[in-house]
Amino acid sequence: MQYRRLGNTGLEVSNLCLGTMAFGRWSDEKTSLDIISQSIDLGINFVDTADFYGKGQDWEVKVGTGESETILGKGLKGRRDKMVICTKFGFPMSTDQNHSGYSKAHILREVDEQLKRLDTDYIDLYMIHRFNPSYPAEETLRALEDLVRMGKVRYTGSANISAWQMAKLNGICDRLHFEKLCAVQVQYNLLSREIEQEMLPYCISEGVGVMVYSPLARGVLSGRYNSIDDIQPDSRAGRGEALIRKYFTPQYFAMLNQYKELAQKYGITMAQLATSWVFNQKGVTSALVGASKPYHIEDAAKVADLVWTQEMLDEVAAVK
Repeated sequence: MQYRRLGNTGLEVSNLCLGTMAFGRWSDEKTSLDIISQSIDLGINFVDTADFYGKGQDWEVKVGTGESETILGKGLKGRRDKMVICTKFGFPMSTDQNHSGYSKAHILREVDEQLKRLDTDYIDLYMIHRFNPSYPAEETLRALEDLVRMGKVRYTGSANISAWQMAKLNGICDRLHFEKLCAVQVQYNLLSREIEQEMLPYCISEGVGVMVYSPLARGVLSGRYNSIDDIQPDSRAGRGEALIRKYFTPQYFAMLNQYKELAQKYGITMAQLATSWVFNQKGVTSALVGASKPYHIEDAAKVADLVWTQEMLDEVAAVK
């Protein structure tokens, strides 16, 4: 395992971050608790969750019910100091119009509920779940500053945000003498490389930590799917996840076949190639691996300290 500073902070986090989106949804409590224990044993000290994760992600529920945070709180009982916890807020937690979003009222109410579910008295990294320009940015940032001053939150950041939006928020923090957002959480993988245009250069320049999710392109880069029509019933595509279907194109599967050949050449699995490639990209602090089974996290941990040669980087870059 490698450990890296989170942006300009003194906080050190593992380059492999345990993603818990499946907890309480696709993974039952026992399996989820086993994954947490296994992650700690492997040297992972960074875990990502959100108030909305759990059954709230399913269409029939539509509001957050907090299962992922609750399970994580149970799994870290007596071991809280071994993990840096990142959680997020902003998605609907009830049908009440004031129980979602980025108002001061919702943030101050929701953080207390999250602390209860996580069974802790502080959150290491508290993130805006998605930038929303309809909310006054100064109000959101002032609420986060208040939480830092109260000791309920140590550091702040934002997920699902563009470089200009992040620059705007930190510009406001500068003007108001607030602590800046120290980290972003964005999608990045061999098939989705948009952040290389502006976000990664911005974060490298300004010392912002970068957490990337979906290093396996929602499972497509795991090697599980062999063609556009290869949709197994027990897979994420088979369960109807809409976001995965954008990868089911002839171009992406042609690239996937080339990546498989390179993985065989390097003596690693397709999933390990995709994950370790992300670990080796300049500017990336940590990659989230969303484990629903214990072997998922173990497989990724095997390549967490794999340093790529320039030849490997060049060969992957040549895939089109």
